Amino acid sequence: MTALWVAVALVVAGFAGWPVTALVFKLARTIDDKADAAKAAEEARRTELDPSADVTVDDPSGGAAGQAVDGELSAPPAVPASDGPGAGPALPSQRILRGGAIIGVLERLGVCLAILTGQPVAIAYIVAIKGLGRFAELKETPVAAERFIIGTLTSMLWAAGTAAAVKVLFLR
Repeated sequence: MTALWVAVALVVAGFAGWPVTALVFKLARTIDDKADAAKAAEEARRTELDPSADVTVDDPSGGAAGQAVDGELSAPPAVPASDGPGAGPALPSQRILRGGAIIGVLERLGVCLAILTGQPVAIAYIVAIKGLGRFAELKETPVAAERFIIGTLTSMLWAAGTAAAVKVLFLR
């Protein structure tokens, strides 16, 4: 009977943890989106009230491309300015922390198994391996680091809670 409860705990911790983690990511994104919207609205209001924000320049040459305005060359209307938000090479469309779902399942299985077998030190190894494997991505991208922390904590709490519940309720 013990093997059955261990198997149930592993399945629940490993595979039912994904929807829980996805829900936490969705909640975090909703909070971020609301904060970003509030920040954008405040910036728009500040810009609207700031008379120095109007930086339009009338083109005295009638719109001819390449003409000088105040002693500097102007870019043709179809070409974005080199220092604008669209400047620079286009970033490749790359998923942040690819493989995270599979790693998350393995992490939850490992944490659950470590608690069920009475080896909580193994959780430190799991975190260390996961952190070292993702170090380069986490160092370069703050969004990836935030998702890593949220996902890792959610997964570990789910797995630890599942293992503890099964251990206390069924594996005395």
